[in-house]
Amino acid sequence: MIQVNDLRRQFGGRFRHQTVTAVDGLTLDIQPGELFGLVGPDGAGKTTTLRMLAGILKPTAGAASVNGHDIIADPEAIKHELGYMPQQFGLYPDLTVDENLNFICDVFNLVGTERQQRIQELLDFTDLHQFRKRRSKQLSGGMQKKLGLAAALVHRPKVLLLDEPTTGVDPVARREFWDILTNLHAQGSTVIVSTPYMDEAERCNRVGLMYDGKLMVCDTPSAIKRMLPGKVLALRADDLLKAEKALRNMNGALDVQPYGNVLNIIVEEDIQSADIEASLATENIHVTSLHPTPPRLEEAFIYFVRQYANSPDSTAKGVSA
Repeated sequence: MIQVNDLRRQFGGRFRHQTVTAVDGLTLDIQPGELFGLVGPDGAGKTTTLRMLAGILKPTAGAASVNGHDIIADPEAIKHELGYMPQQFGLYPDLTVDENLNFICDVFNLVGTERQQRIQELLDFTDLHQFRKRRSKQLSGGMQKKLGLAAALVHRPKVLLLDEPTTGVDPVARREFWDILTNLHAQGSTVIVSTPYMDEAERCNRVGLMYDGKLMVCDTPSAIKRMLPGKVLALRADDLLKAEKALRNMNGALDVQPYGNVLNIIVEEDIQSADIEASLATENIHVTSLHPTPPRLEEAFIYFVRQYANSPDSTAKGVSA
């Protein structure tokens, strides 16, 4: 459904002193009916990628197609094949829910009975019936997201591009939104969703981890977690800050990631709990508990980002993960 080959997008150039590469050599294939997650921090290149696929931003180099339509040669055809929901609410705030949906129907030439049926279907699907006469600016953040999704679905697109659709909404609204996406996926829609949330990425068929404009890893969530070297141990101790510093200098410790009152340590397979306890004991750190724990996608992502940021060919100056 989507084919991307060495896609690149740079900003700057003639009127700027420095050129910024937002997407750097992206190659990717997405199958029909797939729920694909594009994961990465702010500035990773997710939004730029989706905007190029939507035909609203020309790439600097490379090629891509959506359902056989070239994003450079035939961008207008792409816009009839897909629905695009940007990060920011993109509808008219002074129009009601009904008025916004009718406007989008005008854009796609839906008229008469077909229009009314489609609006009713979308109101049912997003549970916005009781808010149809309310102005968009008076909707909650979660309801605005639902309205944005309904607008993107008006013309029954074959591909749906969602740019961080749940950012800034409460946990209940986030769960409701993902229930809707799950239903869309079950109906056979091809959905590409960018998200900074690893729990959302776990729901996807496949996940692409982006950082610094590059696609670092692309596979199923379970396969990505299996790519972590060694094993993960969860540590509780009387001085976690001191323990974290000590463990980062320990031979065989590949990464240390704090999570509240726990340190998750990625260690080589031959490292035993007794080795860690003995190492910390030399620093007068008492271990409360230490046990294996299943790796999470978040741990894998942070590990891969740090590995990339510390590599010789990386231009990254640091990682805030």
